[in-house]
Amino acid sequence: MSGQKEKGEAPESESRRTAQGLGMVTPIARITLHEAVLGQLRDMIIAGHLPPGTRINEGQVGASLGVSRTPLREAIKTLASEGLVEVIPAKGAIVRRFAERDIRDTLEVIKALEQTAARIACARANNEEIAAIRALHDRMIAHYEKRQRLDYFKLNQAIHSAITRASGNAVLAATHETLQARLKRIRFIGNETEDRWAGAVGEHEEMIRALEARQGEALAEIIGRHLDRTLDRVKDAI
Repeated sequence: MSGQKEKGEAPESESRRTAQGLGMVTPIARITLHEAVLGQLRDMIIAGHLPPGTRINEGQVGASLGVSRTPLREAIKTLASEGLVEVIPAKGAIVRRFAERDIRDTLEVIKALEQTAARIACARANNEEIAAIRALHDRMIAHYEKRQRLDYFKLNQAIHSAITRASGNAVLAATHETLQARLKRIRFIGNETEDRWAGAVGEHEEMIRALEARQGEALAEIIGRHLDRTLDRVKDAI
C-alpha cells in the first residue's frame, strides 16, 4: 500500500513543481492590430517623423504601415483623445502644435500630481513595486548607454507612471496618464543634446535612490526640480 501511495503522489508533486515553475514565466504579450498601429503612429509623432502642424495623410501613412484606413482612423481617434492630434473639419488630422503656455500649464499640473504621488508611494508602496521600478530604471540606463533615445524615452515615461501608480490612488494615476500622454513629443525633444540628456539621467538616478530609501519629501523635491527643468530643456525647440 505504501508503494502504491508513493506512486500516486509522484504525478501530483511533479504537477505542483511545474505549476510553480510556470508562475515564474512572463506571459507572451499579444497586441491587437489597433494597438500595433496606435503604437507605430504615436512613435512617429514622438520621434518627429510627423512634426507638429503636419496633416496625417491617411493614404501615405497607411501604405507605409501596411494597413488600411480603418485601423489608422481608429488610431487617430485615440491619439486625438490623448491630445497628440487634432481632428479639424475639412482638413483632417493634424499633429498638434503646443504653445509654451500650454506646456507650462500642463507641466505644472503634472508636477503637482507626481510630487503628491511620490510622497504617498514612499509611504505605501510595497517592496515588490519599488523593485519593479528599479528594474525599469536599470533597463532605461542600458538604453541610455547605447544612445537608444526612443527606447530610453518610453522607459523614462514608464517610470514616472509607475511611481504615480505606486501611490495606490487610481484617480491620481489616471489623471496623470492623460496629461503625460499629451506631452510625449515635447518631453522627448528635451533630451536632444548630450548635456541635457545626461542631466535628465542624473535626476532619475537621484529619484530611484530616494524612492528606495522611502524618502518621500526628497523624492518630491527631485521630481519637482526635474519637471521644472523639462521646460528649460524644450524651450529652444518650441
